[in-house]
Amino acid sequence: MSFIDRSQTYTKVLLAGLCLFLAACAGSPPSNLGVTNGRLAPCPGSPNCVSSFASDEDHAVAPWEYSGTPGAARSKLLRLLEETENATVITSDPDYIRAEFESALMGFVDDVEFLIEQQKVQVRSASRLGYSDLGANRSRINELKARFQPCCQ
Repeated sequence: MSFIDRSQTYTKVLLAGLCLFLAACAGSPPSNLGVTNGRLAPCPGSPNCVSSFASDEDHAVAPWEYSGTPGAARSKLLRLLEETENATVITSDPDYIRAEFESALMGFVDDVEFLIEQQKVQVRSASRLGYSDLGANRSRINELKARFQPCCQ
């Protein structure tokens, strides 16, 4: 086998390994997503999650307040997610929406959930993998909230 043949073989193996690594960055959705007893799942101990149900400073964010009907809030939220390039709506129920956000560089997936209640939307955004997200989930929720409000006459 010549040097060029070995080099091409090594390159193919390296690329195949890289593809497998990047595919693994997505991970599987956690089994605790969704609404249980009127609440979204609690954040884990790691700092890569925020939730409007959390009470500790590291994980807490405020629910989104709105005026109008829950149906109007749901419609606006779905439009907002459809307009967001890296978001994919996975579940869309009358009072619950779950979306996946994929990072452009490494393909990491974050799960973002919305529980639509009367006059407020409860939110949760969590990374599937890793420990720290460098504030990405908090930043995402703040940016989405700014685009959501004012809602909904």
